[in-house]
Amino acid sequence: MQVGVGSVRGGVVLAVALAAVLGGCAKSPDGDAKSASGALASAGGEGTGATASGGSIGAAGSRCELPVRFAVAKGWKARAVDAEKELSKTSKGSDGDLSGAFADAFLRQGPVTTACEIDAKPAGHIGFLRVWTGKPGDADAGDVLRRFVAAEDNVSKEKYRSVRTGGGLRGVEVEYLYTSKLLEETKKETAFAVSTPDGPVVLHLGGMDSEEHDAMRPAYELAKRTLKLG
Repeated sequence: MQVGVGSVRGGVVLAVALAAVLGGCAKSPDGDAKSASGALASAGGEGTGATASGGSIGAAGSRCELPVRFAVAKGWKARAVDAEKELSKTSKGSDGDLSGAFADAFLRQGPVTTACEIDAKPAGHIGFLRVWTGKPGDADAGDVLRRFVAAEDNVSKEKYRSVRTGGGLRGVEVEYLYTSKLLEETKKETAFAVSTPDGPVVLHLGGMDSEEHDAMRPAYELAKRTLKLG
């Protein structure tokens, strides 16, 4: 279990929130400013409806090359994360142990490391859909997901259930509450895990608060509905 994960996650959420405030309204592809509510409407509803696809990731040549592939909600922006490279860079930083501990807590959670983050801000929300991957051999998706949640710290009311993706993969999903010690607030989080020949994959949806989480949930459901082996 990582040291200080709760504090680090809280700090990251706060930084994202400040960036969103300073950055103003998100912009549509044609350059016109959109309000958050307008972007949500274009994405397909108010937190419970279907949402339009803006392309897919996971395949070779896509923004994130993964063991699986799935559709990304329209307006969301994906970028690959090389966790091992980032951890190596911070270990050589001037602040030494501090930057290394921060990076380890943010990039590694239980048996998996960050491989891709899909930013909701261009679509008018504050949060990410993150993809975490593990090494081959961790075959049981349920065990991987439980270790992932346990490593987060400050979680409660976990509810696990079996799921099947639209691509036919069997997996395990969890809904739970995360309490930030820094912000002193509790919010919803959701994740699911599947096993692949190349190792386990976890998709996690957070959000600045529970309201943002619910508003972004259609993008998560789109990913789950379209996920298949890469």
